[in-house]
Amino acid sequence: MATPMNLTSNFFFFIFTVTIIYVAYTFPKLQPNQTNLAFYVHEHFTGEDTTAATVAGKAGPTSNIFHFGTVAVVDDPVTVGPSVDSKVIGRAQGLYINSQLDGKGLHMAFSVIFTDGKFKGSTLEIQGSDIFGMKEREFGVVSGTGYFRFVKGYGVMETVFKDLAKLRGTLKLNVTVKHY
Repeated sequence: MATPMNLTSNFFFFIFTVTIIYVAYTFPKLQPNQTNLAFYVHEHFTGEDTTAATVAGKAGPTSNIFHFGTVAVVDDPVTVGPSVDSKVIGRAQGLYINSQLDGKGLHMAFSVIFTDGKFKGSTLEIQGSDIFGMKEREFGVVSGTGYFRFVKGYGVMETVFKDLAKLRGTLKLNVTVKHY
């Protein structure tokens, strides 16, 4: 036989459960924003305006970035246009590791630190493979700060200029990210 206490407990449990289900299905869900960016990274391993340097490899710091096992650090300018003289909006700081046995592929991990414009003070953390013989390569955007907090996304990198003899290049990065 049902006791009044059992009926009251069951009734309150039922009301509680219905309330939780109602709130879970009617509460507005936060939708992420999508931001599309295009910018240029200028990499110079030689010259007075050097922005990248090899720091380790089979032959020590004099190793060529095109040899397996070589590690390079970068602090490249990030601009709005393909010319190195276009407006600088940040820096790409991080490292490349030549991780492909034939020397034709890099693993990259770097931060794009925005120093000017709409995203000043924000960063994007980029990581992935860079098979530099390909015209276009895809990479992951794994994190961010500031405007890009809780970001996730991807990008496509395209070589718009390269001078292999002088180890100089310009990369166009088209980035799509979702964030809150």
